[in-house]
Amino acid sequence: MSRPGRLAVGIVGAGRVGAVLGAALRQAEHDVVAASGVSEESLARIDALLPGVPVMDPEAVVRAADLVLLTVPDDSIAAVSAGLASLGAWRGGQIVVHTSGRLGTEALADAQGAGAMALAIHPAMTFTGTSLDLTRMTGAAFAVSGPAPLLPIAQALAVEMGGEPFVLEDRDRPAYHAALVHGANHVVTAVSQAGGILARLGIEEPGRVLGPLVHASVDGALGEAPGAVTTLTGPVVRGDAGTVAAHVAALRGQDEALFAYRAMARATADLALSGGRIGPAQYADIIAALGVEG
Repeated sequence: MSRPGRLAVGIVGAGRVGAVLGAALRQAEHDVVAASGVSEESLARIDALLPGVPVMDPEAVVRAADLVLLTVPDDSIAAVSAGLASLGAWRGGQIVVHTSGRLGTEALADAQGAGAMALAIHPAMTFTGTSLDLTRMTGAAFAVSGPAPLLPIAQALAVEMGGEPFVLEDRDRPAYHAALVHGANHVVTAVSQAGGILARLGIEEPGRVLGPLVHASVDGALGEAPGAVTTLTGPVVRGDAGTVAAHVAALRGQDEALFAYRAMARATADLALSGGRIGPAQYADIIAALGVEG
């Protein structure tokens, strides 16, 4: 006997996110009735994660579904929504969800104009597009946005997919997404640059050198209140301007790494000064050593 409130789900854009979320909803006993995909990768994901689900064009997917996951690239969401509206594909009472972290429900204005109920649901995690993601979603934070009467639907869908929802205003989504990118993607960039520097010194396994430091630093930062600097270490919070100057000299000729080092060291100095870890004189010395304007 099926659970009450089960929906016919359609996926427009079976990329890494769409196929996985569709599989999660299928596990929650929703009926995934159709999916669209063009690339070989998308078709392979549908076959692996949604076996037996027919592949249809986007218009047919929307017409077949009560709940549409519009999981296309961010910059295409509004255009795809509008295109489907011009075809008369949307209908009143239908639920449409996009998964952009940056965009709010305004991106689905054309679907809303046709009577569909728009929601934005963003899982705060990275996706591989494989079944491994189904386990990794358990307990992940899901940012949900939409009209107040519809938020319980968004929250329920997030819970059914294994997530822990929190409500986010549409206007706050760009800043929210910037925070995630800065705290996750940019860490990868910094670690990659650091590994490259070590590799150029002949260190064969930079990850073994960086691993304990990076893990300890990230774990410490995640355990602190926003703006706290009690776990921050290194020459900046020691006021060691000589070491900072030596770093800058050593990185000359490695433009990308030097630019990033200066920017992050400056931000670290600002944080250390505001948190009382260094005083104004030490701060000025650090800024001078970096060779940036104070």
